Amino acid sequence: MASLWRLALAAAMCGALILSSSSAAAAAGKKTGRITVYWGQTAAEGRLREACGSGLYTTVIVSFLTGFGGGRYKLDLAGHDRGAVGPDVKYCQSRGVLVLLSIGGGIGRYSLASKADAKAVADHLWDFYLGGRSKSRPFGDAVLDGIDFDIELGRPAHYDDLARYLKAYSGRKPGGKKVWLTAAPQCPFPDRMLGEALRTGVFDRVHVQFYNNPACSYRASNAAAFAAAWRKWASSLPRSSVYLGLPAAPGAANSGYVPPAALAGEALPIVQRSRNYGGVMLWSRYWDRRTGYSKKIKRAV
Repeated sequence: MASLWRLALAAAMCGALILSSSSAAAAAGKKTGRITVYWGQTAAEGRLREACGSGLYTTVIVSFLTGFGGGRYKLDLAGHDRGAVGPDVKYCQSRGVLVLLSIGGGIGRYSLASKADAKAVADHLWDFYLGGRSKSRPFGDAVLDGIDFDIELGRPAHYDDLARYLKAYSGRKPGGKKVWLTAAPQCPFPDRMLGEALRTGVFDRVHVQFYNNPACSYRASNAAAFAAAWRKWASSLPRSSVYLGLPAAPGAANSGYVPPAALAGEALPIVQRSRNYGGVMLWSRYWDRRTGYSKKIKRAV
């Protein structure tokens, strides 16, 4: 009888272990439905209000502040009417969509010469786009939710300082809003431009660009390298939500486009195993509007 009891107990424990493992696997393989999109680089993509009103995106990143540092600043919205952006930002926020400003990009002139320069840029971003006060705010009294770092040019120095200075503004009066910080590093790890900044641990979300980098982009023949790169990013950012960054069309990037069926059936099951998987980032609203990519993938995200 004692032997039979021990056998039954072992079977029960085994079953509980299997159930626990299955539950953990299910929890790890989560879907968030969150899609971030970049907007602002062509008037052909439509207004910001239209992007937010589509119901497809949880975050829209206005791009780009292409010039900063040394007291010089340049906002490039490529043909968009700046006067319409402020009211559109408020509309987006009323629908629960976060709106951030991206600094940097692949075209422009920007750098940080010193820690003092980083502080000056942080102060400018606060006064002109976030919760501060300036008589010449580009979007009027609209208060953006945060700043995105898409640093691809210049030197990597002092972006860690800039991130800390910006995060220190969270909760500051008037308004007391949180300042969201996101970043868009390239998938080769660590990112040459943002490595030091990301090590600060102050970024809420990191949209890793798994495109224009064939060594770590997803395709069936490169699935193992893609998975290894994703795991490295996810494990290195335990305090951040990590997003899979993709082009929304074959023409949106030189490489890295993943067809919707392959994304849903092959790539997403890999990245959704990570506890800090956050969703998908798309470049860009213009391309997504042409292809309907986000509509095709949203249920799988």
